[in-house]
Amino acid sequence: MDDLNAPATKGDLQGVVEQLRSEMNHQYDDLKETIRDSETRLLQAFYGYTQTTDAKLKEGEQSDIALRQRLTAVESRILEVEKRLNMPPAA
Repeated sequence: MDDLNAPATKGDLQGVVEQLRSEMNHQYDDLKETIRDSETRLLQAFYGYTQTTDAKLKEGEQSDIALRQRLTAVESRILEVEKRLNMPPAA
């Protein structure tokens, strides 16, 4: 195939087709790897976000529990004061 004007043979064409197929497979494999890397980075980003969100939700739940406990204590104290003063409890 040194002479660019010489007619191509089936062997020449088959060699070119095989070379193209090989290059396409290589590009396809590169594309798959790039997509996998992107998926991994996205999943890692979501995982980090969920860890932060979970921590904030747990903190909120703990604050809610503490607030409810304090409210229960206040209600108990008010009930005790009402009993001492012989006041009927509010409806």
